[in-house]
Amino acid sequence: MRISRRRLLHSIAATGIGLGTGTLAYGALYERHQLALARHTVTLQACPSALDGLTIGLITDVHHSATLSASAIDAAVLLLQEQAPDIVMLGGDYVSFGDRRFLEPALERLAPLARAPHGAFAVLGNHDDERETATAMKRAGLTLLHDERTRLTIRSEPIDLVGLRFWTRRAQELIPVVRGAGALSIMLAHDPRRVLEADRFGIPLVLSGHTHGGQILLPGARAVVGRKFPVLSGMATHGRAQVCVSRGVGTVYLPVRINCPPDVSLVTLRSAAAVGV
Repeated sequence: MRISRRRLLHSIAATGIGLGTGTLAYGALYERHQLALARHTVTLQACPSALDGLTIGLITDVHHSATLSASAIDAAVLLLQEQAPDIVMLGGDYVSFGDRRFLEPALERLAPLARAPHGAFAVLGNHDDERETATAMKRAGLTLLHDERTRLTIRSEPIDLVGLRFWTRRAQELIPVVRGAGALSIMLAHDPRRVLEADRFGIPLVLSGHTHGGQILLPGARAVVGRKFPVLSGMATHGRAQVCVSRGVGTVYLPVRINCPPDVSLVTLRSAAAVGV
């Protein structure tokens, strides 16, 4: 039996639509719920031997909304708490599009992370309302670094945390925040492109999110978002600075993840002196 060219093309098109629909369904119903723990080890010349092995937990891009349940936030918090990090960092975008209905519930679910031995510190993302988020964070016991630097003393050693809001990018805005920072400084910034400024100002490590890891990674095609960021997820180096990017917990625009499951990250600091580098 011969198949006409038109019938063959129709069959191919129908197959493609079916595969596309199935992939989207898989990404929506299954993969976006497959939360993973991403472990990263960062060796820093500036890390003293006393802080070798210090762990930092990172949760970003919760995007609590009608399509990201409170139970998904609970799962992320529990997964991170099981790792018992010394410090917790929250990288912004707690809701989508500044939706106030989900702000308090999102931060209430994240509040237990403030019980980390050295506290939980947060910055704002591009979806976060600055005034209301700051107020809600204070109620939740989370420390917001709003273009601020704070110094912790851990195991008798200083470590500076630099927190930048998403919209802070110009040198004249950054200089007052980073001026006086110690050799071991960590920048928490929603946007991984801040690694460029970290390199410029001598900050050795940046923790960030924002990219969602690309969220939808189709075989043979690079995510569109990857064209403008130094890395979509995981670790990268720019000059003297390293950046760790989490894929985040939630989604935005489409409640779908393909080849890009959500994650929370655990970053372990290693001292170059301790490891003999």
